[in-house]
Amino acid sequence: MKKYLTLLTLTLSILPLSAKAENIAHLNQLLRTKQCQECDLSQVGLVMANLSGANLVGANLIGANLSRANLMGADLSYANLTGASLHGANLAGVNLTGAILNQTDLRNARVNGANFEQTDLSNAQIDGIIGISNNAFSAEQFFAWALAEDRKGDYPEALRYYNTAIELDPDMASAYLARGIIRARYDRMNIALEDFTKAQAIFTKQNNEEGLTLANQFIELSQAKIENPMDPLGSNQGSPGFVQAVSGVLPFVFRFFGF
Repeated sequence: MKKYLTLLTLTLSILPLSAKAENIAHLNQLLRTKQCQECDLSQVGLVMANLSGANLVGANLIGANLSRANLMGADLSYANLTGASLHGANLAGVNLTGAILNQTDLRNARVNGANFEQTDLSNAQIDGIIGISNNAFSAEQFFAWALAEDRKGDYPEALRYYNTAIELDPDMASAYLARGIIRARYDRMNIALEDFTKAQAIFTKQNNEEGLTLANQFIELSQAKIENPMDPLGSNQGSPGFVQAVSGVLPFVFRFFGF
């Protein structure tokens, strides 16, 4: 029995070393040949590595650090990049078809010409991402990003994403409503009213009673503010009077948008 336990302990102690050795072998293969299809590269450190044109199809890159790496033209289709860092990386022309980008850090990455087909970016970090194509994603995806920026209080960035969502889907009533709220915060009441009125018309057409109720409430608030413009401009915080007046409506807005 003692001999069996000793053998079992020895076997278990070797297993992690074998896995680590395989990881190192795959890493060396990648750096030597730039060909590492379906390789295990989880948790590897490749900061500022030159991997332009690399074949990483189906690779396991979970938790890998590829910050500021040059991946220009690389093939990362169907790779698992869960929790990986591509912060500031050059991803121009990269093929990310079907890649898993759950909690992937893409902040300040350059993605000009990248292929994001069948790729879900809703849980990725994309602050400051450069070169993202409006045609690469759906209106719903841009709306989701806008809501995320809205929650953080980055209203200019949220506004930019709402604009894109509306360009892609001119009948997205929720985007008009959300954009109108931001415009009203900055005391741009006339164009905010236009957004709320547009949302009202679309919600009416869609028989969306909850959305219509919200649009009507914001129309009333906007009209009251236009008729009685007593509050001064509130710099980055927008119109204090409008924000205070809308506070009672916000819980319904958050629920409607899924905040």
